[in-house]
Amino acid sequence: MLVWVIRGEANIEERELTGPWEQSKARAGTFYLTQTDTPYLMRWQGKGDTCFEVLHLYLGLELVDRAAMSLNLNSSRIRMQDVSGRKDAFISGILSGLIAEMQFSVIANPLFVNGLLESLTVHLLRQYADTRAKIKLRSTLLPTWKLRRVLDHMEAHLAAPFDLDSLAALCGMSRFHFSRSFRTTTGQTPSGWFMQRRVQKASEMLRKTNVPIIEIALEIGYESPSHFAQVFRRVTGVSPRDYRKM
Repeated sequence: MLVWVIRGEANIEERELTGPWEQSKARAGTFYLTQTDTPYLMRWQGKGDTCFEVLHLYLGLELVDRAAMSLNLNSSRIRMQDVSGRKDAFISGILSGLIAEMQFSVIANPLFVNGLLESLTVHLLRQYADTRAKIKLRSTLLPTWKLRRVLDHMEAHLAAPFDLDSLAALCGMSRFHFSRSFRTTTGQTPSGWFMQRRVQKASEMLRKTNVPIIEIALEIGYESPSHFAQVFRRVTGVSPRDYRKM
């Protein structure tokens, strides 16, 4: 997670769940970076009537993986340093451009936005990643009972929209830590598992029943037959119609 101060000033205090508060001052252009395995506390108080505005940016695992690969790094063997209240002209330039594109364009250009985020992630890995960190993957595994609870919930709600917040809440975890633990445990992202399970159920219905394809699509949560066909082809390599013929 990257937090960048857009404008204003504030007094920041941070600490582990136990221990003393560490103080720093946040000013426009400073940033905070963390990749923590455990919860920690953070609070701030703005100065006077000045507006204090910040950007919270969560870097997805796939983005970090791609950036690490471009640098010939193994993303499972690196972690970001904890940074508090530091200035970095490159980060400020990238995020200023990102905010301008998101706020002032009628429709943000995905190519432009993704380019900025990829450049930012490469820079963070070059400047603020610890490649010598000893990552204990075992600690990031989901306990069996939590994994079973999540899988059962997704199985029972295949026709409903995918809801990462609900899954994380079932485990009492943040979205970030839940997604990372689920992927470490299963080798798939939560949304990837959900999509594959939908397709598996559709495959079974195509093989064992004569239910029309459009009804199968609706039963597993796709209101658009074309969208269902697109997802099904992406996973299986063939269309639902051809799969049924086979």
